[in-house]
Amino acid sequence: MPLFKSKQEFGWSMYDWANSAFATTVMAGFFPIFFKEYWSAGVEVTASTAMLGFANSLSGIFVAVLAPILGAIADSGNHKKKFLIFFAYLGALAAGSLFLVAEGQWLLAVLIYAWGAVGFSGANIFYDALLPALASENRIDLLSAIGYAMGYLGGGLLFAFNVWMTLQPATFGLADAGEAVRISFLSVAIWWGVFTLPVILFVPEPRLRAAVKTKNAMRAGWQQLQRTFKKIRHLRTIFLFLMAYWLYIDGVDTIVRMAVDYGLSIGFKRDDLILALLITQFVGFPSAIFFGRMGEKIGARRAIFIAIGVYMLVVVWAVQMTERYEFYALAVTIGFVQGGIQALSRSFYSRLIPHDQAAEFYGFYNLLGKFAVIFGPILIGLTGLISRSSRVGIASLAILFLAGGILLYFVDEQKGREEAQYLKLNARTE
Repeated sequence: MPLFKSKQEFGWSMYDWANSAFATTVMAGFFPIFFKEYWSAGVEVTASTAMLGFANSLSGIFVAVLAPILGAIADSGNHKKKFLIFFAYLGALAAGSLFLVAEGQWLLAVLIYAWGAVGFSGANIFYDALLPALASENRIDLLSAIGYAMGYLGGGLLFAFNVWMTLQPATFGLADAGEAVRISFLSVAIWWGVFTLPVILFVPEPRLRAAVKTKNAMRAGWQQLQRTFKKIRHLRTIFLFLMAYWLYIDGVDTIVRMAVDYGLSIGFKRDDLILALLITQFVGFPSAIFFGRMGEKIGARRAIFIAIGVYMLVVVWAVQMTERYEFYALAVTIGFVQGGIQALSRSFYSRLIPHDQAAEFYGFYNLLGKFAVIFGPILIGLTGLISRSSRVGIASLAILFLAGGILLYFVDEQKGREEAQYLKLNARTE
């Protein structure tokens, strides 16, 4: 059975392949290491962890504030692809700019990293919003999972190449591992830029409503956003899900962005941590597709519950681990569920929203995802500073998964569909 049923599905999935280079090589991999050992050399471990957490939060705040407004504007003018392209190349430019940051310039590194994270997160709003128009209800869980799987494979392949450069810089004519890391940031910019082309070329702009002229799209988008807030009483299921998602994805994203920093803080070696990240990427490729199939069989909501339970076990294990093999085992475990919980959350949400307002509602979705990134890293950073223990910081994530799972239990998919249909019909009569 072919993985893609059309060139539109292929083009859409390839954007996950493109932007995952930033998520793996920069966010999860080399930036935390380079930031701690090069840009903030000599700074206390817990202080550098806090600075990294604040950098993630800075970008999160910016995207969170703009996300719903930009989504409403994109819906009003049929501009989803234009916004995706703008933010994608903004992020790629930032990734390449990290090459220019000199040793000790931790503030400049933080600002450019935040700029790149804005591009990464901003583009994802409009990338996600393209999904409902591409797949039927029976296929949407699988297509969402295929996108994440392509991301794990593409991001993993580039990361593996960059790791090879850092381990054997002389093979590539480089002076040392530091220069290899800086070249890796350039490779992310090129990779991200080139592999964004398929979504530009093959995925059509969804025409789910009459387009407004570009000069009027901002006003129309703002008016639509105000109408949606006024109808919030009819969207209780959506916002209950968003609250649940906010909590459990806080834990997921914090683990993604802070895992390497945590490993360094408790004494693991850099090479072990990089290898663990590679394991996560390549386990994540088949596992994301597996979770997509699971969503088809037992329902996306039930599969998300399974992933949350696994994450609870991961946090408990991470607090106690002392041996290198345990970090590898955790990498395999995280790889098994990470793509699944992200993909099925995205597709489950698509069932609850009116599709002609997809970018606006994915703006809300990404808004809460970004606020999760605000509080998660800060939580780890502050608890680490107060307790003088990184293990205490990582332990605090358990409450986020537990609370998110409890709220998800009360989300009724059928009721959510009815609310979305009511909103859609109501909008037509205005």
